[in-house]
Amino acid sequence: MKRKRLSELDRRHATGYVARLVLAGFLLVAPTDEAASQADTLRYNLDSAIRRALEASPEVSAVAARRDFASARAGLARASRYLTEFTLTSAHAPAPGLDNPNGTATDQLFLDPDVRNDWGSLRPFNEVEVEFLQPLYTWGELDGNIRAATSAVVMEDASIRDKEIDVAYRTAELYYGLLLTEALTVVVKDAGDIVEQAKEEIDRLLQEGAADVDDADLFQVLITEQEFKRRVVEVDEKRRTAATALRRQLFLPDDVTVAVDEVILSQIRLEPETLEWYQELAMLHRPELERANAGLAARRALVDVARSNYYPKIFLGGRFRAAGTSGRYSQPNPYHGDRLRGTSVEAGLGVRLGLSFHQTRARVEQARAQANEVGFQLDGLRQLILFEVEEAFRGLSIADAALTSTHEAYRLSKEWLQMETVNFDLDLGDTENLVKAVRANLDLQADRYQATYRYNLAALKLLRSCGMLRQTIDSGILVE
Repeated sequence: MKRKRLSELDRRHATGYVARLVLAGFLLVAPTDEAASQADTLRYNLDSAIRRALEASPEVSAVAARRDFASARAGLARASRYLTEFTLTSAHAPAPGLDNPNGTATDQLFLDPDVRNDWGSLRPFNEVEVEFLQPLYTWGELDGNIRAATSAVVMEDASIRDKEIDVAYRTAELYYGLLLTEALTVVVKDAGDIVEQAKEEIDRLLQEGAADVDDADLFQVLITEQEFKRRVVEVDEKRRTAATALRRQLFLPDDVTVAVDEVILSQIRLEPETLEWYQELAMLHRPELERANAGLAARRALVDVARSNYYPKIFLGGRFRAAGTSGRYSQPNPYHGDRLRGTSVEAGLGVRLGLSFHQTRARVEQARAQANEVGFQLDGLRQLILFEVEEAFRGLSIADAALTSTHEAYRLSKEWLQMETVNFDLDLGDTENLVKAVRANLDLQADRYQATYRYNLAALKLLRSCGMLRQTIDSGILVE
């Protein structure tokens, strides 16, 4: 009778446990295929996996490209401080020669009324003109454009860090998921062993002709075995799919298998601090805040740019022109000149003022409204970040309590199992109690790994919420 009860309880335990394991959803990454060659297997720890993901991520590269664009635009704004306009223009065309019937001296040609253009004798004409404009005082227009462009670079730098945190978090989540599934694979194997042991025990009892065992018991365990096989295939396929996701995250070739360096899933060692401490860190290190502050600075700089149009801009301008045509001559008279030959220089101070003051006022109001919008968004962002940190902090506290409780429950289950095993060996214990102890130990062993996984994700989320995930990973604290 004891053996029959043992078989039935083992069967129920195996079926229920495997189903619960599959439905739990912790099927993130498959373990390394033993058939894969060593040359096609790349092993990563958490730090190296994240570094690989960051180096290969097109998301980070796309944001970095925007940063390069912003940097080039800032360089353009700084370059506009000197020689805002500096151009060279050339002209080339055929031009008429001179008909000088009286043989007048070349420096007296302007005095001879008989001198005419000779269109029958065309000559090459060449002209070069250089113009420049140097701003001297713009009432903050140039400085405002430079500040706005520089702030845009700071915004993109913060966007890069924000995207790096996203990629690092996803990679770490997949990495710990891989460790979890490898740990749970061992537990699943133990559950499968229970099913196999139950089948063998029933076969043996049927062969011996035990009165308390019949074919119904065998059919029940065979059905359980088929259910277990189906679950194993389902788990394996989902794990393979998740393994592909991790490989894609690392942008590795299709013929490469990813493996982890760590042997077991272990708890992240994170020294607990107060909520206020984490919130202060977030105010200092969250890239979203840095991006919003830089955006506000850029908008305020553009208000100064728009306001500068109320005032006259002072500049230094100049023009140099040189033209030449063979067979034509410059005339030494300020009132007479030849457009086809000669040089000229013009330079001086200038003032430029737009008189559409109503348009300027509208542009200033528009720029100020945009700056106010960013300021209001910044206020809301601060409150959101404080809430995210508190939510992550309390989530870690819950995960820590659950992990501590699970560890203690697992320790108690081992003591219980040891006691029931000793009693059973001495023929003092109850078979049902022994099976319950075995089942509790297996359940809590799986729960312990799952609680560790949830704790690690909660710790990563807290580090992410206060903007310290990338710095913590780079410091090596998360890698033992």
